[in-house]
Amino acid sequence: MNKLPALYPLKFTPILKEKVWGGTKLARFFNKDESDNNQHIGESWEISGLEDAVSTVSNGALKKQGLSKLIARYKAELVGEKVYTRFGDTFPLLFKFIDAHQDLSVQVHPGDELAKKRHDSFGKTEVWYIVNAEKDARLILGFNTPMTETRYLKFLSEGKISDILHEEPVTAGNAFFIAPGTVHAIGKGILLAEIQQTSDITYRIYDWDRPDINGNMRTLHTDLAKDAISYNNIEAKIAYTDTEDKIIPLKSLPYFETNKLNLTKRFKRDLKKIDSFVVYMCTDGEAVLQTETGSETIKKGETVLIPACFASIIIDSTSATLLEVYIP
Repeated sequence: MNKLPALYPLKFTPILKEKVWGGTKLARFFNKDESDNNQHIGESWEISGLEDAVSTVSNGALKKQGLSKLIARYKAELVGEKVYTRFGDTFPLLFKFIDAHQDLSVQVHPGDELAKKRHDSFGKTEVWYIVNAEKDARLILGFNTPMTETRYLKFLSEGKISDILHEEPVTAGNAFFIAPGTVHAIGKGILLAEIQQTSDITYRIYDWDRPDINGNMRTLHTDLAKDAISYNNIEAKIAYTDTEDKIIPLKSLPYFETNKLNLTKRFKRDLKKIDSFVVYMCTDGEAVLQTETGSETIKKGETVLIPACFASIIIDSTSATLLEVYIP
C-alpha cells in the first residue's frame, strides 16, 4: 500500500458565491478572483465540508484533493482524535469571508435539537469578526423592545418587522456571537469573517421586498422561523481587549474556540493540548506558518488549516492579524 504524503499547512481554493446583496470587496480587499467581472460576489467559502461544496487543496503534494477524502484517509492525524471520534469523516466547521454590499435578509438559524429533528443536520452557531465597515454600517441583532411570538407575528403580518429590530453600529475589529435563535442580518457596507458549524440551514424572515439575481422573490420561512426564534434579549457583542503577540480569547463554545492574534514578531504557538486541527484566517498583514514538514505564507484574506498532528507551529510575522479557530 502506498504511503500517504506527510501532512503540512493546507490552503484551499475559495468557493465564491454570487449573491444579490454581494459586491466587489472580496476582490478589491482580498484578491479573490471574480470571473467575468462579476459585481455580486457575496461569500468566499474558505474551508467547507458541505456535501455540495467540498473544498479542495490548492497547495503542495495534496493539491486538488477534496477535504472529505483527506479526512477519510488521514482521520485523526488531520482533525484530531477527539474530533474524529465525534464527527467521523464530516468536517464540523465552515469558514467564510462575507461582503455585504447591500443588506442581507433578516434571518434566524435553528439550534442542534431543532435542526436534527427537521433536517437531520447540525444547528448553526456563528461568530463574526468585522474586517472592514463603512461609515454608519450596522448589524441587525435581536429586537429593540420586549418581544413575544404573538407580538412578533403581528408586526410581521403588518409589514412592520423593521420597526422592532435592534440595530448595532459596528467598526473594524468588533466581534459578535450569533447564537441559534438570534434574529439577525448583516448590514450593507460590512466585510466580515464568519466561523460557523457545518450547516447551510437558514430561515429567512424578511428580505426587504427585493428580487433575487434572477428577478424572483426569495422564499420566506415564517412558520419554520417562529419556532426557532429566541424572543429574549441576547448579548451578541463580544467584549475583548486587544494586545500584541499574545493569544486573545474571543469566544469559547462547545462547537469551536475562537482567538485573535495581533503579531509584530516571531511567535511560537504550542498546540500540544489542542486535540484538533487549527485554522487561521488572516484579516490583515501577512505571516509565514512553519511546521516541521513545511511552511506556508498566509496573506490578508487567506485561510490555512494546520493538521492536528503538529505539536507546535512558528508564526513568523512583523505585522499580521489572525483569527485562530479549533474544536475544544
